[in-house]
Amino acid sequence: MRAAFFDLDKTVIAKASIAAFGRPFRRGGLINRRVVLRAVVGQLIYLQFGADEQRLARIRESMLALTKGWERDRVRQIVRETLLEVIEPLIYAEALELMEAHRLAGDRVFLVSASPEEIVEPLAELLGVDGSISSVGEVDDEGRYTGRMAFYAYGPGKAEAMRDLAAHSGIDLAASSAYSDSATDLPMLEAVGHPVAVNADRPLAKVARERDWETRQFTKPVRLRDRMTVRTPVVTTSLALAAGAILLVWRGRRSRAAARGRGGRGPTTGLGLAPRSAA
Repeated sequence: MRAAFFDLDKTVIAKASIAAFGRPFRRGGLINRRVVLRAVVGQLIYLQFGADEQRLARIRESMLALTKGWERDRVRQIVRETLLEVIEPLIYAEALELMEAHRLAGDRVFLVSASPEEIVEPLAELLGVDGSISSVGEVDDEGRYTGRMAFYAYGPGKAEAMRDLAAHSGIDLAASSAYSDSATDLPMLEAVGHPVAVNADRPLAKVARERDWETRQFTKPVRLRDRMTVRTPVVTTSLALAAGAILLVWRGRRSRAAARGRGGRGPTTGLGLAPRSAA
């Protein structure tokens, strides 16, 4: 069995997913205007220069400090209620077309992102992909973030989770594909037989040239509603149905909290793996 693994930010969507939710989090009372403005500036720097390991480490630590004490269920609620508003206009048409091509070829499709599960899993549901790999924030007994990570889906962590998923699902990584924009995802790209650099930052573009990897440019963010006449991985019965699926309680899913004894979902490995909901 083959699979296609898609990085999220700047590969599937045209914006850093965490920064995209700045305004909804502000409206929900989680952050203030100053934090939103800092997120916007950070987003502009990220789009212009990419993100090296030091910059990503600073972003991670600041986000962990910021979210300490937040109620996880409140974050999930805000994301589900605003996902269409925030993310739906940012999805690259080229990514949708590639996902559909892989599905037609019989491949399984996964999102792989260092962004938190609270954002990645609903988006995976919206796109109708087979599952996702994402970061998991540690929560305490009251369901509040502790400011620490239970699993960080970054760099080698992504590749580790992909290999674990492949071992449990019968996926042949040597026959599979991966798509990413950043050199920080080299372990993810090296884990498969067909790595593709998408909107590559300079370090990744250099590696792609040296190794003769395929490269692509995604330039056309589209609204999903504008593509409803085209068959895509998105749930196509209606946009309202897709929204309803996002707002459902995740029936039948064990949380990673149960698997770990304290927080998160992970039906097989506890490494931030989320299958497509059967609901």
